[in-house]
Amino acid sequence: MSVSVIIPTLNEAACIQATIASLRRQQPAEIIVADGGSTDGTQELAHTADLVLHVPPGRATQMNAGAAHARGDQLLFLHADCTLEVGALAALQRALHPQRVVAGCFSMRVQACGWPFRSIDACATARVRFTSIMYGDQGLFLRRDDCARLGGFPEVRFMEDVLFSQRLRREGRVIVLPQRIFVSPRRWQKTGIVRQTLRNWALTALAVAGVSPNRLAAHYPSVR
Repeated sequence: MSVSVIIPTLNEAACIQATIASLRRQQPAEIIVADGGSTDGTQELAHTADLVLHVPPGRATQMNAGAAHARGDQLLFLHADCTLEVGALAALQRALHPQRVVAGCFSMRVQACGWPFRSIDACATARVRFTSIMYGDQGLFLRRDDCARLGGFPEVRFMEDVLFSQRLRREGRVIVLPQRIFVSPRRWQKTGIVRQTLRNWALTALAVAGVSPNRLAAHYPSVR
């Protein structure tokens, strides 16, 4: 079994090279960067990936395009500002071996010190364990065949990860692995820990309740 890593990007010049280099040490089958029209040189800096796609902007559209070009048996969707603990890809492969497991993610570790960030980490893990709802910065993974069978991510402007998680949990078990995914603290640092956390919870609840993600997108501005 082999893992294709798909990284959607939009103006991620500050981190894309380091993310690709870190992934290479875990020897995935391929690294695919699906760029949504960066203007800061991200596409050029991503040349060390196996494939750089130029697609219309929109994270769901970009990830689906990457999945359509992937050759690996398993897919990992990774945000450009996230890196994986050593051994994470091997753990991913083992985790998807039982057919009852349909998808999963990693244990989040925000790269900042202090108990508020450790609380964010713990809440993220608990959310997946109790609700099966995964956020994209936790490193969502699944089999390529299942991704194709389910039609990929809903092509909405926002909360595609939450909507896809709802679909996945109806198909089988969704797990969170103990291996860590290291997440940039930039959004919490820019917006504020309490404000950003409450915003995340509120928007997730609204999306689950059926509010259009395209309407909710206006309340989640970019940090780049």
